[in-house]
Order: sequence, then C-alpha cells, then structure tokens
Amino acid sequence: MTTPQSPDATATSLGLLSCHTCDRLSPMTLDAEPCPRCGAVLHHRKPASVARAWAFLLAAYLLYIPANLLPVMVTQSIFGTQRDTIMSGVIYLWLSGSHVLALVVLIASVVVPLLKMMILTLLLISVRRRSTWRIREQTRLYALVEVVGRWSMLDIFVVALLAALVQVGALATIMPGTGTLAFASVVVLTMLASLSFDPRLLWDALETSPSPIESPHSDHARTR
Repeated sequence: MTTPQSPDATATSLGLLSCHTCDRLSPMTLDAEPCPRCGAVLHHRKPASVARAWAFLLAAYLLYIPANLLPVMVTQSIFGTQRDTIMSGVIYLWLSGSHVLALVVLIASVVVPLLKMMILTLLLISVRRRSTWRIREQTRLYALVEVVGRWSMLDIFVVALLAALVQVGALATIMPGTGTLAFASVVVLTMLASLSFDPRLLWDALETSPSPIESPHSDHARTR
C-alpha cells in the first residue's frame, strides 16, 4: 500500500530530483546523469544558478537606461539629421492618432522588460532570504516570465516604430542608433537571466523552515 505524502513534501525530501527540461522525476542517485526521458543532464539544482542570474540581470539593468534614452534610429536627409528614441516614437504615434500602436510599443518595449527584471529581482531576493512566503505564487510569476520570454524578441514592434517614424523621400539615409544595440542586449540578457534562474530553489526554503516542535505557533506538522 502506498503511504500518502504530506502536501508540503518536496522532491528533495522524497529523494527525487526533477529534470529541468521535461520535469520527469528521477532518483537523486542519477544526479549529473542523462535524463531517462529526454537525455538532458540531470542536476539537483542548476550549477551557479543564482550567481549567473544576478550577473545577467544587473547587466540588463545597466543597459535598460541607455536603451530608452539613446536614439534607436538616425535619419540623415537634405533637411538635416533626426535622432529618434523609443519614447519619441511612442509620443509621435500618440500625437498622430495611433493610440493603440503607441500603447503596444510602450508596453512591449518599456514596461515588459522592466517588469521582467523586477520579477526576477523579487525571486532572487526570495531565494537569498530563503523566504516561504507565497511560494506557489512566486513559481507562477516565474512561469509568467518564461512565457513572456518566448515573445521577447520585440524587433517587430521596433520595426513598426521605425516604419512609422520614416516620413522621408529617396534622399535620406537611415541608420540604426546606439540605442538599438542596448535595447537588443536588454532583451537577450533578461532571457538569459530567466533561463539561468532555477525556480526549484524557491522550494528549498521548505526544507529548512521551522518544524512544529521548534515553532509552537505552527498550525500543522510537515512530513519529512
């Protein structure tokens, strides 16, 4: 007969580890071995997960400011040189009546990258503090970041922005500005930070949380 497990039991407490690729549970003895299902190398936790995630995230924070302040497009014509940033493009679209497109570009190019970085910062701080506060909700936040990350290649929105700004004839030369490289770097770095972070670290706090004997105010015991 199978013994029922506590709802708070984790894979680690049961001597199991999950594949970060296909989520298959395997015995802890298979650590550093290929996954029986997908062949990916099994790790109890991703090596240097927190350090790598912080490195990519801090780099993204540093590049986020120039990505929004430096010009993403430089237009040279007989009328002079015009430099346009992401925000100037949003303002142009809004004033020209394209309110929906302006909001799409603003959310996709400014709000979403910042929101992703803030969520990852929250998760990394939670791991550092070994917090058990709303772990399920934090795990869902990470899943949201991953879903958004699959659509983070925002070039289509940037192209729409640039196309809307280009109102010149054949005597113009259009070149990408330095903000384009910074913007692309922020997108890539946030994706790398998300991929480097191991959400299983969030659940490790349960392994060291106070037991009912240590904390008389605990509501119920957790089977280890």
